[in-house]
Amino acid sequence: MIFETHAHYDDEAFNEDREAVIKSLAAAGVETVVNIGASMDSSETTLELTRNYPFIYGTAGVHPSWTDELDEEKFQRLREIIKEPKMVAVGEIGLDYYYKEPPHEIQKKWFERQLDLAREVKLPVVIHSREAAQDTLEIMKAAKAEELGGVIHCFSYGKEMAREYLDMGFFLGVGGVLTFNNSKTLREVVKYVPMDHLVLETDSPYMAPEPNRGKRNTSANLIYVAKMMAEIKGMSPEEVIAATEKNARRLYRM
Repeated sequence: MIFETHAHYDDEAFNEDREAVIKSLAAAGVETVVNIGASMDSSETTLELTRNYPFIYGTAGVHPSWTDELDEEKFQRLREIIKEPKMVAVGEIGLDYYYKEPPHEIQKKWFERQLDLAREVKLPVVIHSREAAQDTLEIMKAAKAEELGGVIHCFSYGKEMAREYLDMGFFLGVGGVLTFNNSKTLREVVKYVPMDHLVLETDSPYMAPEPNRGKRNTSANLIYVAKMMAEIKGMSPEEVIAATEKNARRLYRM
């Protein structure tokens, strides 16, 4: 069965039909979903989803783009959320230099603090890194992130950076971008990376794969990612689904 390692079903894109979408996933072969916290609000709503649906687990963390909302009081609340029973990782956390704000120093500060939090609660991390490859890696090495474990979400760098993360024992999250015609670099990475370090993700409601590119994404679309990964790796889609489920359970210690 398919294990969805990274979705955002608390997103407003699902406000009108959230329950129907979530209940439809089993028929699409999706057995387990990890819903990802990306802000204080979404960490709270993720917690609610874990309480409402037996097959949904969650993470809590503040995405780099929202780190300017953090203060010590909110960080304490984050610490409380992450200790709830079905929360399986700290994330998504990291650096995003695509936009100018928040300032890089603020992003770095709270990235480091959230890595410390993961160490405190003994959970893996879900890493977001966009146009910030070297700074992300340096902060993770300084924090000895290899002792935490985790996943690089929506991996978007080349083979050299993939090797750095593999050496740290991290998994790479692969989603709809793999099916895009212009995804040569990611396809090369997927071919290069051992199968036991790859996991499936959607980033729903974003990044829908072909043939649904541009539409709202759901975990039901993971079959298209699995088929493309199978083609690249010389496996069957069923073998990819089984392997990535096993990997995801190792990643989230489930």
